[in-house]
Amino acid sequence: MNNLFLYKIFENPQLYGSWAVLIVFSVCCHELSHALAAKWLGDSTAADAGHITLNPLKQMGWTALILLLLLGITWGQVPVNPRRLTRKGFRVTVSLAGVLANFLLAVIFAIFAAIAIRADSHLLANFFTLGTLLNLILALFNLLPVPPLDGFAALREIFPHLDRFNTTEFGKGTMLFLFFAVFYFGVNFIYNVGLAAAESLITFIMVLFA
Repeated sequence: MNNLFLYKIFENPQLYGSWAVLIVFSVCCHELSHALAAKWLGDSTAADAGHITLNPLKQMGWTALILLLLLGITWGQVPVNPRRLTRKGFRVTVSLAGVLANFLLAVIFAIFAAIAIRADSHLLANFFTLGTLLNLILALFNLLPVPPLDGFAALREIFPHLDRFNTTEFGKGTMLFLFFAVFYFGVNFIYNVGLAAAESLITFIMVLFA
């Protein structure tokens, strides 16, 4: 039981609750950005399916929410039909829209974190700093060029021959193995990079508005 993320609720309920709320909000913003970008660029598939919303049940679903509360990991997904996008470049834009949303959220959270630090509000400073960190981690993780992440989706539009990895059983198995290998070995690296970036971003904003 100690290995479950759920156990953190007994060790640090404030961190557990903040993590869950921030992840749900950030993932929903990520998926909403995909849906809005697709709609603006010609594909209303996600919009027609009701994904122009921040409702986590729509953007994530019960399974993803339950695994978040138990293990601290989750996901979201919106349907996109690339054939309805009028230009090839638009497909890359839609693929990276969620990542851009997380970077923007990281900046917004960093601004509020800087304000809270200046106001000597430790509770809010911790919350907004965590929001900055989590959004940077989400952005960096989704940029990885392995399916089903956004980085691979964007790369596939630039190099269409990569799509063969999604059309054969060997390719799917290879990509699945690569995804879990990257996740297992790269999660600490991404966390450390995100932490350094979050601290630098908040410090930069504090200096900028000193």
